[in-house]
Amino acid sequence: MTTQRTVLITGGNRGIGYAIAEEFIALGHRVAVTARSGEGPAGALTVSADVTDSASLDAAFTEVEEKLGPVEVLVANAGITRDTLMLRMSEDDFTDVIDTNLTGAFRVVKRASKGMLKARFGRIILVSSVVGLLGSAGQVNYSASKSGLIGLARSVTRELGSRGVTANVVAPGFIETDMTAELPEQQQADYRKSIPAGRFATPEEVAKVIVWLAGDDAGYISGAIIPVDGGLGMGH
Repeated sequence: MTTQRTVLITGGNRGIGYAIAEEFIALGHRVAVTARSGEGPAGALTVSADVTDSASLDAAFTEVEEKLGPVEVLVANAGITRDTLMLRMSEDDFTDVIDTNLTGAFRVVKRASKGMLKARFGRIILVSSVVGLLGSAGQVNYSASKSGLIGLARSVTRELGSRGVTANVVAPGFIETDMTAELPEQQQADYRKSIPAGRFATPEEVAKVIVWLAGDDAGYISGAIIPVDGGLGMGH
């Protein structure tokens, strides 16, 4: 039986974040999600926050701490894309993605780690992407932000590892979400051909890996990259 924990998921109002929240709720954990708009699933506490704004994050954490207790499991999932080829990419396209996906993760990890150190327990899970290591044309900004999470997790492991805190990276491949559903059918077929598993993952398949990493059985895993990509990024 897994110990019931207080869990905070950033960007929990849709897609993978929503599925992660549902999975934790189903196992009886106390779950909060941050959202800029919309709501997390039934049973989750939704707090309004923008990961690019430290003050809004601090207020969100304070609300979660008051209502559910100190955050013991943090899933940094909030992310945006501004896809375009590098030569057409504006500096804002680059810095906005870095500020949300990478600096945003730094902000929430820093805020969560204070309570984790006090409790001598913490699980930090950063949601990266297969393109963080594989690269992707048209995603110089997104790939850079997602590979940056690996250095973040590994440095946090070295700083906080002796205090019962783990920091790991989950790297999903192509997932069945609203974003992939909008791709042209031919493009979806081409992507499937490149995936050894021959299909996209469900958001639930990513969520179950994250729940396991957050649990008691994964206490000796830290600084790891767990791919959930059907074999797409093997060796990367």
